Amino acid sequence: MAGCMGSIVAIAGVKNNPAERDSIIIHKLNNNHKHTVNIYTNTSQKVLFFSAQGEEGNTYKFLLFRQKGILVKQSKIRNRETTVVSKPEKGHYYYEVFSDNVLIESGTIHVQ
Repeated sequence: MAGCMGSIVAIAGVKNNPAERDSIIIHKLNNNHKHTVNIYTNTSQKVLFFSAQGEEGNTYKFLLFRQKGILVKQSKIRNRETTVVSKPEKGHYYYEVFSDNVLIESGTIHVQ
């Protein structure tokens, strides 16, 4: 597994006050070059999307944890599928993505 660090910042549209914006910051801590994992949001910041691709026939599991390791959301997809994960409440999260019970990516998600 090779290490890779990167951040994705997504900022939603203006509410009543231009200073009040929702944002979701996704920071990848590591990834696996045999698989392509995408975790992203739409422009309104209402949902997260999870997609993955790699070898034909693979399945992928996305796990989202709150502080102290409490599992709050999970989703399972097949190779080249995309699913919607409802937006978590504001706070700090840790995520893991597995393929066939092997960790292929992890990172943090900050919802503010």
